Amino acid sequence: MLSENKLNVLKQISGDLSRDEAIWASGYLAGLAGGASLTATLSPQQNDSPGQNVVKKITLAYGTETGNSKKLATALAGIIKKKGVQVKLADLSQYKPKDLAKEEFFFIIISTQGEGEPPALARKFYDYIHENEMNLSHLKFGVLALGDSSYPQFCKTGEEVDYRFEILGAQRIIPLKKCDIDYEPEAAHWIEHVFEAVDKTSVNSIKNATVSKVSTGRKRYRGKVSSIINLNDSTSEKETYHIEIETEEALAYQPGAALGIIPFNSKSIVEEIITLTGIDPQKKIETTKITGTTEELLYKHLNISYLLKSVVAQYAKITGHSIPEVRLSLLDLLRIYPVKNAEEFEAVIQVLTSQSPRLYSISSSLEAHGENEIHITVAKSEFFIDHQKHNGLCSGFLSGFNEGEEVEFYIQDAGHFKLPEADKDIIMIGPGTGIAPFRSFLWERDATGAEGRNWLFFGDRNFVSDFLYQAELQDFLKTGSLTHLDLAFSRDTAEKIYVQHRLEQKSQEVFYWLEGGASVYVCGAKEPMSRDVEQTLLAIIQNEGKRSKEEAHQYLEDMELNGRYAKDVY
Repeated sequence: MLSENKLNVLKQISGDLSRDEAIWASGYLAGLAGGASLTATLSPQQNDSPGQNVVKKITLAYGTETGNSKKLATALAGIIKKKGVQVKLADLSQYKPKDLAKEEFFFIIISTQGEGEPPALARKFYDYIHENEMNLSHLKFGVLALGDSSYPQFCKTGEEVDYRFEILGAQRIIPLKKCDIDYEPEAAHWIEHVFEAVDKTSVNSIKNATVSKVSTGRKRYRGKVSSIINLNDSTSEKETYHIEIETEEALAYQPGAALGIIPFNSKSIVEEIITLTGIDPQKKIETTKITGTTEELLYKHLNISYLLKSVVAQYAKITGHSIPEVRLSLLDLLRIYPVKNAEEFEAVIQVLTSQSPRLYSISSSLEAHGENEIHITVAKSEFFIDHQKHNGLCSGFLSGFNEGEEVEFYIQDAGHFKLPEADKDIIMIGPGTGIAPFRSFLWERDATGAEGRNWLFFGDRNFVSDFLYQAELQDFLKTGSLTHLDLAFSRDTAEKIYVQHRLEQKSQEVFYWLEGGASVYVCGAKEPMSRDVEQTLLAIIQNEGKRSKEEAHQYLEDMELNGRYAKDVY
């Protein structure tokens, strides 16, 4: 028991101590008391590694073909245990996907085989998460993807698992990490950042522990299309729609978030399927997910446009046809490998997967456009099969709306793709519809008077016909909300110029911004744009920063792990 004088002295000394200083002091005093170990003496809240005490356990799962993922996961699990964190090592070939509902922290190491296929032993898990709808909003996750960059589909499985978890609502707390054949050093670096992310998330969870519990299900909004405008000139080969939706209910989202929508199938295709199979369109059918009429299920709820190989295999089993391992639409399957009767087709309906939602970057800002309005930017996708033109399912669905029609949607949180502090600089690289989240960024920063500088690299085919949001961007330049605007219109010059070429031309200033703490965002097509942009950024860091190739990779990786390099690519 301390005397009153000594207690007052202790209070005076400890009153100004930081958390880390208080931890050190408590350990020092414990040592004076008799040499007890620091870890044993400190209370759980005082230990100098928050994750060791806040996190009860994490799950580290692996999917492997050759054994590399298992070997790596086992080694990393050993490191985790030495940190004092309980870890469950899980083989995806045996893991029950339904157990995801019980997990809090779930990290995956998975390889890619051949032409972008998942490991055979992890196929069941891969198919399950892609074919079933789950609410994973409670789950914090990260993915380490192993691959071989000599193959065109480098780390594709890891990318797809990472994206699917995001679609299912899980919270990505560490960016996807793609590793080549020599993966050990990068994997060790990744696991350290896993600890940092878990610790940070755990501390935030404690801070928010007193917040009232809210529903973990996706919040559904209903709104009316108030405006739909083709942003391309009539001379363009493309159609890009600016769509505004008004709601009665107040919206909540941050710049960088996405709007999720489940598209309906083509009525004409549904009618043709019903005609081919002879099934009663008004017959009530109960599936494992939903009950409805045949027509309702095929039109609103089930995927009929591009079936998974596993679904095609089930179709073959039901119909008795010998069908190669392919992905086809339901209509094509019925034409080539018809069902015998309506009853057989009813069995086919039972194995069809639910229609997957599509995500579109939100291109508006709550601060600028209000809480009852939301905007998206949609490029109408067109492709040809046997000389017949088809539209992309969701882009065709959205571009076909008329003003005043109702639409249902939900909002997917921004995750890693979000603005930094208001005084930080940002570099935005977004050709085509990749400009969508950056329109949101600019409106947000303009409305809030953010002091950070904003630099946009935008590109498309032609200046006259494809300069999306031209008037707005020019206004942002005039007011200073947009510091720099660099444009690349590939079809206006004899030699095609893309956004990465503009980056290269401004390499010295780009690196100066990076060294000053600027964040870089890339949005748009994954291939080849995002890969070309990343290679250009690496070259800039290497050349302007006088770094080796390995050091440049480490520089950009550290930016990504620290939230200063984010990609939203598709």
